[in-house]
Amino acid sequence: MAARRRIALSIATAALLVPATVGCAALDKAIECVETADAIATSVGNLQDAVATGTSDLTQARESLDAIDRELGTLGDKTDNADLSKAVDDLTAGVTNVRTAIENGDATPDISPVTDAATEIGKVCTPG
Repeated sequence: MAARRRIALSIATAALLVPATVGCAALDKAIECVETADAIATSVGNLQDAVATGTSDLTQARESLDAIDRELGTLGDKTDNADLSKAVDDLTAGVTNVRTAIENGDATPDISPVTDAATEIGKVCTPG
């Protein structure tokens, strides 16, 4: 849960700093980044909840992975930032690995690459 709080704190900070640090065109892009990072953080939190007990709620885990994939598509299509593109690629790879582990019967897949990449997206989307 600490990872979820760090991601949420990064996103909240970004939302407060965006208006003071960027111009109008960049502001729209930065706000989209923050909003998408927030949606990703929520989905990652749901994924954490789904696998936390060791008796994974596979339906919730799959739904969380699907939601992350949707948000990644949105974010990936709107960025020209190399750091953000790398974080999106890392998160995509993490989601793929978790999905494969679940499909192969792993009730407690390692989701740390997903949480790490989501945290990185939160950092990249924070201006400053």
